Amino acid sequence: MDKRTDHKEILWKPLRTEHIVNDAWIDFRKTTYLMPNGKELGPFYNMTRKNYVVVVATDEDGEYLTVKQFRQGIRKITTEFPAGGIEHIEKANPMEEAHPMAGIKEALLAAKRELREETGYESEHWEHMLTVPSAASIADNYAYIFRAKDCRRTSGQSLDDTEFMNVELASKDEISRKIFDGEFEQAVHIMAFYMDAAKEV
Repeated sequence: MDKRTDHKEILWKPLRTEHIVNDAWIDFRKTTYLMPNGKELGPFYNMTRKNYVVVVATDEDGEYLTVKQFRQGIRKITTEFPAGGIEHIEKANPMEEAHPMAGIKEALLAAKRELREETGYESEHWEHMLTVPSAASIADNYAYIFRAKDCRRTSGQSLDDTEFMNVELASKDEISRKIFDGEFEQAVHIMAFYMDAAKEV
């Protein structure tokens, strides 16, 4: 196979889009596409939401900082890493993002803020590990994954009106067990954990 192939022959071409919900939180729409074989198919549903950060944070003893909270999508309490949306305060359009890597500095500020607000911990040792699509088949937002080491507690939590969460320290083995027991369920968070674990090998 020629590695230089640009794969244009498999692109879907959007023909018509209807915005079903379009507000400050989400742009949910349906689109009809012209397929590579010339057929017109649709609707396909997709959405735009804010890019967000996930923070794989460990304290000075190497324990992971996790939070337990209710997730209304699956209607249950899960354990996960601190995470949250990137606030584009200086932009007129909160969804605006020219390129997934264009907002890396802004994403780092968001990661530091989310860690501090959700856990009360701060760190001076940060690393951007990866930026990945959140859910490529239905959404166009990205998750920025950061690693924060030697975190120290400097304050209490500072939560939003919709945030009710408990902070728990967990070892690598405990998180691994929770993953296989179905208690640590967010896919991007699981990937982030294994990326971090691989760096420590």
